[in-house]
Amino acid sequence: MLKGIDPVISPELLKILCEMGHGSEILFADGNFPSHDYNVKRIIRLDGIDIPAILKAIMPLFPLDTFVESPIVLMQPNNDFGREPNVWAEYKDIISKYQKVGYEYLERFAYYDRCANVYAIVATSELEIYANIILKKGVIFPNNR
Repeated sequence: MLKGIDPVISPELLKILCEMGHGSEILFADGNFPSHDYNVKRIIRLDGIDIPAILKAIMPLFPLDTFVESPIVLMQPNNDFGREPNVWAEYKDIISKYQKVGYEYLERFAYYDRCANVYAIVATSELEIYANIILKKGVIFPNNR
């Protein structure tokens, strides 16, 4: 254990967050996402933990990319779903406490294509569907440490 690090962040996740460079992307996948279907070398399991809990834990540590318009990518629900996933409001509330950013919304299959190139996938127990979220890492400027 470390002081000041939320215990939701496993040692493996902390290592991955540190290894990621500027522009690297990490996917926090809901419980229905086929995480192991991708040829991604880094898959972290955080069973029993939902995505809002993880975002609350990592956002004080994780800079989002300020060199792109939308450093956050969400999976757009199919038309038959009929609404925005409820959990998105939680995501936006948590993230807005740390940084003002834009969001990109990708159609389901375009989202799957994007996921093939992420640095890591974090498989969670998030129950809401279409709850997947990709974060693009930014830089830490000398005056923002």
